[in-house]
Amino acid sequence: MKRAWELALPTLLGIAVLALWQFLVTARGIPVYVLPAPSDIARALADNFSSLMTSLGFTLAVTLEAFVAALIAGVALAILFSQSRLLERMLYPYAVTIQVTPVVAIAPLILIWIGFDHVQTALVLIATLVAFFPILSNTALGLKSADFNLVDLMTLYGASRWQILWRLRLPSALPYLLSAMKIAGGLALIGAVVAEFVAGSGTSTGLAWRIVEAGNRLEIATMFAALALLALLGIAIFAVLSLLERLLLGRWHESALSRQG
Repeated sequence: MKRAWELALPTLLGIAVLALWQFLVTARGIPVYVLPAPSDIARALADNFSSLMTSLGFTLAVTLEAFVAALIAGVALAILFSQSRLLERMLYPYAVTIQVTPVVAIAPLILIWIGFDHVQTALVLIATLVAFFPILSNTALGLKSADFNLVDLMTLYGASRWQILWRLRLPSALPYLLSAMKIAGGLALIGAVVAEFVAGSGTSTGLAWRIVEAGNRLEIATMFAALALLALLGIAIFAVLSLLERLLLGRWHESALSRQG
């Protein structure tokens, strides 16, 4: 019952906000090209459903490819850092540099280098750069957070570095990694959208380009419909990764156990 009420509260709030939005736009006669009512947005979504779903699929594909690439690269590099302090000192500053460099500034270069004939590859690379650092930093921290007493005990019993990594350090880092994945999932979507905006000219067919296209035509309701789909996609990604976190941690980690209690 408590869980159902927790889910109902934000739903009821959302319905109330939409109803107030509809009322104010209708009562004040605000033009649709300034602020469309929720009913106008729903109508635009229905009228452009096929094309918007195609664009949603394109953006989702870029986001998932970027997320998987960032996950593989971030975890692999974090493992290397945990095994070699020298390698960490050499490469970590460059990882920070990539993180703090605005992606909008380097996206045009990536598009030029890769070429507009392979625009989806360029979009995936740009989104990967945005999502990469949280996975690297959190996983590296998690690998370092293994109980040193247990590390010493396993070393005393003759465990190899691989055994210590596989049986102790990686399980200890799993909560950190799963938390980073929830952040990186949203960042991959943001990176995909930013990359599509930078690509421009219709070479990409994702939701970001549909927003630009609708804005140029003053189809504001269609813009809002595309924005709503982006928001729902971000929520869905976060929900799936949160469910994965609960499934993997629910029976043994304190953070999950405390939520269940």
